[in-house]
Amino acid sequence: MNVPDDLRYTADHEWAGLEDGKVRIGITDYAQDALGDVVFVQLPDPGTKVEAGASFSEVESTKSVSDIYAPVSGVVVEVNTELVDAPQRLNEDPYGEGWICVIEPTDRSSFQGLMDAESYRSLIAG
Repeated sequence: MNVPDDLRYTADHEWAGLEDGKVRIGITDYAQDALGDVVFVQLPDPGTKVEAGASFSEVESTKSVSDIYAPVSGVVVEVNTELVDAPQRLNEDPYGEGWICVIEPTDRSSFQGLMDAESYRSLIAG
């Protein structure tokens, strides 16, 4: 499983990357593998307020529908609209073209409380 060292992670298998004070979010390689072929992504609307740990999006695959949980509290400032027509990008490039949204966090220090790559690797190793 690909677990980039420069990102942070949640126990719900979301990744978060800090970029100019904002947090870019997606699902991990482990999550997309467990889901199978992604066929639909419900994106949050820009301006949506999200709470850390609360569901703000859904990903539908050939196997199931899974909630996506916000790793940090804040406001959605950007969404990856390309996923509407190409949801398979979550499978093909989960850490690149498969990102879901960008959140302007209400508390930037909350990002540091997420799991580092080593902790996430331990979690998925079970």
